[in-house]
Amino acid sequence: MSPTPDTPRDLVGIGIGPFNLSLAALAHPLAELDAVFYDQRPAFDWHPGLLIDGATIQVPFLADLVTLVDPASPWTFLNHLKNRDRLFPFYFAERFHIQRAEYDAYCRWVAENLPALHFGHQVDAVRFNPERDVFEVDFTQLDTDGEAEALGRTYTRNIALGIGTEPYIPDPLKPLVEAPGVPVIHAADYLTHRAELLTAEHITVVGSGQSGAEVFLDLLRARPHGRERLHWIGRTEAFAPMEYSKLGLEHFTPDYTRYFHALTESVRDRLITTQWQLHKGIDADTLAAIHDELYRRTLHGGWPDAVLTPGVRVRTAGRIATTKLELHLEHIEQNTRSRLTTDAVVLATGYRERPLDRLLAGLDPYLRRDSRDRPRIDEHYRLALDPSVTGTGCNIYVQNAERHTHGVGTPDLGLAAWRSATILNSLTGKETYPLPARTAFTTFGLETPRPQIPPARRPSTLTPLLDGI
Repeated sequence: MSPTPDTPRDLVGIGIGPFNLSLAALAHPLAELDAVFYDQRPAFDWHPGLLIDGATIQVPFLADLVTLVDPASPWTFLNHLKNRDRLFPFYFAERFHIQRAEYDAYCRWVAENLPALHFGHQVDAVRFNPERDVFEVDFTQLDTDGEAEALGRTYTRNIALGIGTEPYIPDPLKPLVEAPGVPVIHAADYLTHRAELLTAEHITVVGSGQSGAEVFLDLLRARPHGRERLHWIGRTEAFAPMEYSKLGLEHFTPDYTRYFHALTESVRDRLITTQWQLHKGIDADTLAAIHDELYRRTLHGGWPDAVLTPGVRVRTAGRIATTKLELHLEHIEQNTRSRLTTDAVVLATGYRERPLDRLLAGLDPYLRRDSRDRPRIDEHYRLALDPSVTGTGCNIYVQNAERHTHGVGTPDLGLAAWRSATILNSLTGKETYPLPARTAFTTFGLETPRPQIPPARRPSTLTPLLDGI
């Protein structure tokens, strides 16, 4: 803790999701670093509405908070298992991809043991004080009921924004979500409303990504044979598998992140729209499980009462009386339209980055933006600010708010530790965490490749090639 309230800290983290939790875990052993992290929630939780029984995270367990940059850290997933006397059971389970609930339990264990974390603290505003060359962070301390208990202010030279994403509701469906009556929920709240949903006569799932597939599979397994009464629709032209080839996964390496960041803004924007299958597709095992469940329901003849239709968008929607919904659908390829009557809707329509403007309104004069009014972010994950701020050594780092500058790996858990280490190396001005110079076999641009064998093993002389060979 700082000696006095007016002493500037080295780092204040705003938001405690997995990414700032990773930063806090890697910052913890740095005795010279005075860091604190705030979150308005009463405790850590990670997508609680989607911790469906059996659902796994889409990255190996090595993509925990710290392992890929510091496997000897006390905050690894394996050390969590050892702490809970579960290391041998995990060894025999032979799981490379762990369940979401297990990842959530691991993060909770870390969060409960890091002293720099302060839950129940809502950050209200961030300003730059040019007289002291520090950021001012105003916060409200909340009681157990979420009510304001006290106001506070802390000063810091650096900020790490990890405020995460929020559920996205398509415009045609917003009036339904905001009105009472027939259940229309986002998948983020699925488990909270699961019992209510299962009482509905007909259920529609909107969204053809991983969350939509998991919700549809869970509902399908819970519905009686022959009376499933389920619809699953999505905008993509197919319920497509996620790109999971070995070389395809190299788009989630630091090498590709550096390559993407160096591209022009227009090229980056074009690429993002074409790479949806790298992060919005469905895990092949989940697709197989859905097909297996549907197939199992045909064993005694007939087809399950379930309709799966990709390539469909919801144009408009409305209520019929007080008990039903009507979705107006359009098939994108056929250019045809129809109506679907349903009793409940689950919107697996994804998430969007929370806008930074509200929190950083006091810094707006200092922010540098791109042609689409988005914050510019450098290769070290720092917001581009006026030199009158950065010249003092003050910086704002962002986590999971830089897809437009750093690419598809931005929300990927596998890059969490590397990004956190990059931030800490930049913040401390030294190689606090040594990072590899190369992480992919693919060379993503026309550049001189790095040496592929260690210098000690390189031949002392090379035999010249003959002309024409």
